[in-house]
Amino acid sequence: MPKIKTARGEIWFADHRSRRATPAALLIHGAGGSHLSFPDELRRQAAWNAIVPDLPGHGKSAGAGRGQIADYALDMLALLDALKIECALLVGHSMGAAIAQWLALEHGNRIQGLALICSGARLPVNPALIDSLAIQPAATTERLLRWMWSPDAPTELVATSAAILQQTRLAVVQQDFWACARFDIRARLGDIHAPTLVIAGESDKMTPPALSEELAAKLPNAKLVMLDGGSHMAHLEAPSATAAAITDWLAAYNG
Repeated sequence: MPKIKTARGEIWFADHRSRRATPAALLIHGAGGSHLSFPDELRRQAAWNAIVPDLPGHGKSAGAGRGQIADYALDMLALLDALKIECALLVGHSMGAAIAQWLALEHGNRIQGLALICSGARLPVNPALIDSLAIQPAATTERLLRWMWSPDAPTELVATSAAILQQTRLAVVQQDFWACARFDIRARLGDIHAPTLVIAGESDKMTPPALSEELAAKLPNAKLVMLDGGSHMAHLEAPSATAAAITDWLAAYNG
């Protein structure tokens, strides 16, 4: 898998593009994650050309994390520029969906559509949680995993998620959560005109369904899909249902 130099630094990405598939899709992971935070059903989806980067400071991408959603968004815009992709479908999970929203606001001409998974127009985070990552990292990480996953989630999936989070530098994870805490574009949702699919987990404890419902209600061109019993990691717990929701939505507005 390649690394590429961009105007904002080198970014590693998994390239699953196929000449047969359209459109190009940029999959953007959430706080403390990596490209592996997306399941194979989304990364290798036949309906689109998936490009799945590791954000700066995450996975195989060097550098520091960012303290603002806008900075991560500019990194993703620089990646699209370096790959000479004029317009892309953005599929974002949690913080990645916030990054996608910012791009749709500031660079709407580069966005073909948005699929926003378990996210909102604001992502409130308790500052005490961010502080506790430094004071009690192991206990706080364990608490985060309990909030992120359903109680009956497959053990191997939770273990993989834990490994990705633990391999991300603590300072980067803290930066990610600060970026989420500072994010609030509720007053500007009416300015996002890209076709949007909002996917929510019915039992999401980290970004409660009300945040997704608010997105779908206030975006001018949005559809909401609620995954029964879904957690914050609904796309990993129910990858086939998530992929089907996105492909059906794409077919509907392209048809």
